[in-house]
Amino acid sequence: MLQLSKEDLVKAYTQMRTIRDFEERVHEEFAGGGIPGFVHLYAGEEASAVGVCMNLNDKDNIASTHRGHGHCIAKGCDVKGMMQEIYGRRGGLCGGKGGSMHIADLSKGMMGANGIVGGGPPLICGAALSAKTLGTGGVAVAFVGDGGSNQGTTLESYNLAKVWNLPAIFVVEDNGYAESTASAWSVAGSQIKRAEAFGMEGYEVDGHDFFAVYEAARDVIAKARDGGGPSLLHVKLNRYFGHFEGDAMTYRGDGEVDALRESRDSLQIFRQRVSETGLLEAAEMDEIDRSVAGLVDEAVSESETAPPPTRDDLTTDVYVSY
Repeated sequence: MLQLSKEDLVKAYTQMRTIRDFEERVHEEFAGGGIPGFVHLYAGEEASAVGVCMNLNDKDNIASTHRGHGHCIAKGCDVKGMMQEIYGRRGGLCGGKGGSMHIADLSKGMMGANGIVGGGPPLICGAALSAKTLGTGGVAVAFVGDGGSNQGTTLESYNLAKVWNLPAIFVVEDNGYAESTASAWSVAGSQIKRAEAFGMEGYEVDGHDFFAVYEAARDVIAKARDGGGPSLLHVKLNRYFGHFEGDAMTYRGDGEVDALRESRDSLQIFRQRVSETGLLEAAEMDEIDRSVAGLVDEAVSESETAPPPTRDDLTTDVYVSY
């Protein structure tokens, strides 16, 4: 097993548990009518976001997708500010004006969730070019789904990143479905061969295994920082909920999600591996579970009573000013 410090293991498990509890609670609250707008949940994919983002710092940038809550948490965004944003409250990270699909926090290098499929890769080319030009040592990471990997913006970004030798990483989170269309049917060739076609290195990773993702991300991010150019990670994982909240998931087989939760749950895999090796005790992780549950409870409670944006608030940040 990849050797990490106990502090790192606690951080990894805390972030994965926070994503899981946050998403499952949003699922409940949305069903109860408390959350406006559209919601896409990341539960089941926690090891990918955390495994990648634990190799990053605040000078590094990420661009997310419509399924962005997990990436936000993994990049260090404030959980309560996120929940208020999803509730459309004034205290949200974007003042309650962005909602679930447009959460951003530039102070953490989180360039934003994005309702445009394949919208993130061009953005990180700009961020990576800025880091290269200014010599900050930063890298930029785009998370994109299997559906987004078919978009022209994504392929053009591969080309641009390679031509300019940018410190850019493309993380294709392949959860098996582009909305309701199986990626096995809709994605021709392989993600790795696509990377190779542009002269990039590409690696396939088990997205249920935090340690596998962390190690692969560590290597390509270090290479990018040293001027080695862009790389691609094809992370194969599964989501537990529908494409969006309200999706009946009739395209998935009977018992498919239950079987995944039982045998391929990233949190359970993590717990088992660190417990067996004595790196973390089960009691320590149980305490983390309780602490995270309390944090999520507080986030929901405060969001329910927080004020919405005022009319004046809604007319700010409409145009860029210099």
